[in-house]
Amino acid sequence: MSDRTVRPPVLVMGVSGSGKSTVGEALTRALVARGEPAEFVDADDLHPAANKEKMRRGTPLTDEDRWPWLDACAAAIADLQAHGKRCVMANSALKRAYRDRLRASAPDLVIAYLDGSWDLIAERQSHRHHEYMPNSLLDSQFATLELPQADEAAVSVSIHGSVDDTVAAVLDALPATSD
Repeated sequence: MSDRTVRPPVLVMGVSGSGKSTVGEALTRALVARGEPAEFVDADDLHPAANKEKMRRGTPLTDEDRWPWLDACAAAIADLQAHGKRCVMANSALKRAYRDRLRASAPDLVIAYLDGSWDLIAERQSHRHHEYMPNSLLDSQFATLELPQADEAAVSVSIHGSVDDTVAAVLDALPATSD
């Protein structure tokens, strides 16, 4: 790969418990293993303290809560891309408007939507503890979810298989870029 070529950033999106961080980290390792400079960013780490506290209390975030966070996410993507690294970001990005906000600074953003049923994700969540995302917010997450549309450069990937299967499906769906 040419030093000048930075592959499009990848947004690994889905509801809480869909495996965004796990898949995003594994995808990043796979990209690096095949010679692509890539770095993983967990958008949860970019939430301001006030957002984390609201979620810890079981209060869903409003759009007004999310806009500054999404801007921080967009800045993180742009920074990595400017430094020659493909950004792989785990971010719920449940609404089209949120994805559009990210795409405004990363027009070539590729979306990998982790698709799983409420029952599967609820089962997974019952076996984990998230610092500030209680299981009680799962209903809110599914109610808010706007599935990616064909014009969003998105691929829907089933999470019913293994992490390796999910990562392989994402890798297969990434657009080819000539070196």
